[in-house]
Amino acid sequence: MFENIQFANPQFFWLLLLLPVAIVWYIFKRKKETASLKISSIKGFKASSSVLAKLKPGLFVLRLLALAALITAMARPQTSDVSTRTKTTRGIDIVIAMDVSSSMLARDLKPNRLTALKRVAAEFVKERVSDRIGLVEYSAESYTKTPITSDKAIVLRSLSDIKYGELEDGTAIGMGLATSVNRLKDSKAKSKVIILLTDGVNNSGFIEPQTAAELAVEYGIKTYTIGIGTNGMALTPIAYNPDGSFRYGMREVEIDEQLLQNIADKTGGKYFRATNNKKLSEIYGEINKLEKTEIEELKYYNIQEKFRFFALFAVGLLMFEYLLRYTVFRSLV
Repeated sequence: MFENIQFANPQFFWLLLLLPVAIVWYIFKRKKETASLKISSIKGFKASSSVLAKLKPGLFVLRLLALAALITAMARPQTSDVSTRTKTTRGIDIVIAMDVSSSMLARDLKPNRLTALKRVAAEFVKERVSDRIGLVEYSAESYTKTPITSDKAIVLRSLSDIKYGELEDGTAIGMGLATSVNRLKDSKAKSKVIILLTDGVNNSGFIEPQTAAELAVEYGIKTYTIGIGTNGMALTPIAYNPDGSFRYGMREVEIDEQLLQNIADKTGGKYFRATNNKKLSEIYGEINKLEKTEIEELKYYNIQEKFRFFALFAVGLLMFEYLLRYTVFRSLV
């Protein structure tokens, strides 16, 4: 009954200081009211003791207990159950545009660029619990892997299914960006974001990256660009073996950083360079911090007052004390 008790007016407990004052006053008054008689000997008197006389101070104790209970009632003891509901007040729609060209199988990131990217992107998706996310993949062409959705299970499943070979090889940055813009242009979200990832230079497609960037600006879509690849040489697919597998060789990493920087600047985003797995993870962490979703937390309090018990207890003690005083202890009052 009295678990998790809190008090609405705890300042009333200062009144408990009156109790020791009342005790001192009672002792002083009792001494003054007690008559004394000095005689040389009490041998002639028959010794007798009254139990009621010894119990009479109990009436005062009952009053003290009643006063303490009344003060506790005035402090308003109460219990409360708190329920919380969160409400997204400023959601974000995000499209992740991933380069899936053959160069994304380079092994400067472990085990390769594409796999490392999928792992980090999956963690990012899991952390964006209140946002809608879509996936676009591109190489020489582009297509929507997953439209923007709040169902993270679908996004994560689609992300794990992304692999090289679904599209013609090449790097069409403009196509990937334009497809992403198309997914977001009709969004009603307060904030619209594209995360564009590539490890090369634009060499395919019929839409220029700058044209796609202008479309993003027109629709108010911010674009974060990420260049993936180490500085210098990387072990990269260079040819096919007779069995159809890739033959790897060292090749210089070429990323059009100027283009990616221009796209980010024009759309109000930011350009990053991921040279290893740790840096890629840090980049996603920074984007996660930059794009904050506003969430309103609503708390509902169900408060139950417990002062009635103490008030009734005080009244009961006073009535009991009154009853004893004018019945059992009447001759002593």
